[in-house]
Amino acid sequence: MSEVEAPFNYLDEAAIAAADLKSEPYEYAFVPAAIPNRFLDEVLADAPAIPDRGSYGLPNLKRGPRFEAVIQDLLSDRFRRLVEAKMGMDLSNNPPVVLMMGNTTGHYNEGFAHPDSRHKIVTVVVGFTRSWPYERGRLRVLNGPDRNDYAFEFAPEFGSMLMFKVSDKSWHGFLPQKGPRMSLQLCYCDSESYVRSEYFRHGISAFAKSIPALRWLIGMMPRHNPAAGSERI
Repeated sequence: MSEVEAPFNYLDEAAIAAADLKSEPYEYAFVPAAIPNRFLDEVLADAPAIPDRGSYGLPNLKRGPRFEAVIQDLLSDRFRRLVEAKMGMDLSNNPPVVLMMGNTTGHYNEGFAHPDSRHKIVTVVVGFTRSWPYERGRLRVLNGPDRNDYAFEFAPEFGSMLMFKVSDKSWHGFLPQKGPRMSLQLCYCDSESYVRSEYFRHGISAFAKSIPALRWLIGMMPRHNPAAGSERI
């Protein structure tokens, strides 16, 4: 007798399955309410506190049981199969890495255009910001490395979801805007070693940002910009 697979705790399976796959400027799908808004208060009550700018790896984030239930939805085989069906590919041998950001400072070097690492196969971005009243800071699907040349944009608000197939054309970014900006990035990657390296790298960064002097220094450093002509890594 086969085991019955558990339903999602919070994800709206029908909404994700129904989202249209766009082909230009690259393959992507947008779900405005992948997590229904009625769950906003209970999920955000258990969301991790992210004190500083930049991305943090999932192992470095403390979260409560209801936010953890969202994480388990996203890491489930059930969700992976929804992504596979949308993108027309098998991701069963592509391990996931989960990163989160919580704040943006408005500095010029945040939100730069990039296509994502060649080690990533599919990227899924989920918004967890309670509200985003700003014109700037919306995540943009870009036609190229110019952040002002975009095909689509959306606010990083609770429950919004963008998924896209990573390629040399999958440019995305946002215009700098200061404010609490919580979002989650789940990437299906080409190897477990890359997942470990990402968690290690972000773990070192999280430790450094916990030290005030180092946090200030990191905040002053320019970030690497792939649009400047360097190779994707």
